Amino acid sequence: MLQHFNEPKETRLGLSKRGIDGHGGDDEVGAWIWAALSTKARALIEVGVLKRVEHMPLFVAGVDKDITSDVTTRIVFEPLAKFTQTMMKKYPQFTKKGHKTCVVSRPAWSIKRCEWIRKELELPVAVGRPLLLVPKHWALPQLLMHAGRFYDTSVLSHVQEQLGVVNPRTGKFETDPKKVLKRKKKYKRGRPTIVRIAEEARASDEDLVDRFRVFVDDKYKPLDDDKIDRQLKRRR
Repeated sequence: MLQHFNEPKETRLGLSKRGIDGHGGDDEVGAWIWAALSTKARALIEVGVLKRVEHMPLFVAGVDKDITSDVTTRIVFEPLAKFTQTMMKKYPQFTKKGHKTCVVSRPAWSIKRCEWIRKELELPVAVGRPLLLVPKHWALPQLLMHAGRFYDTSVLSHVQEQLGVVNPRTGKFETDPKKVLKRKKKYKRGRPTIVRIAEEARASDEDLVDRFRVFVDDKYKPLDDDKIDRQLKRRR
């Protein structure tokens, strides 16, 4: 199931200096994602902490915004194709004045069958190649849920809570600052620390990923048209 994460070039989201061909996920990427999920992060899957695609960057080394984009858009390729077809009906410019469509055959994830199946999908053609549209509020230039942010917020905050004590003289809760914890070998930045602390927290019935998701949701702001335009200009 993890051997279908080559980059969907139709979205034009590839990280490339020229053209639309980024590196993308491939069979090798699927192999090391499986290796991480079946060993180091297996316990987190079994207890339901790691249960979404966007959780993978938190626990799997090497999975960042590029690979997450590849995996996500490949899984939702068919819904994106249906969205694109809806836009084609709404905006007839896609098929007028020399603009054409084409039918592509692509692997699509079947929720009912829980497997990849081949689908024939009609897409517009732009600059000689199929185009897959993505709703503008679905895309951001960076990951909201990434390992560094998870470590700096939810993980270290949990450690502080566990190590802190109430000062009997002042009645205040005191704990080591995060910058001090980061210098300690036991809590140094990295996936091993993140996985270990997440497992320890879950054993105490605390879901650090869910806590982090609430934090991220509160910070999320969709890109407005001006910011999208600036992002596109940077890529030209």
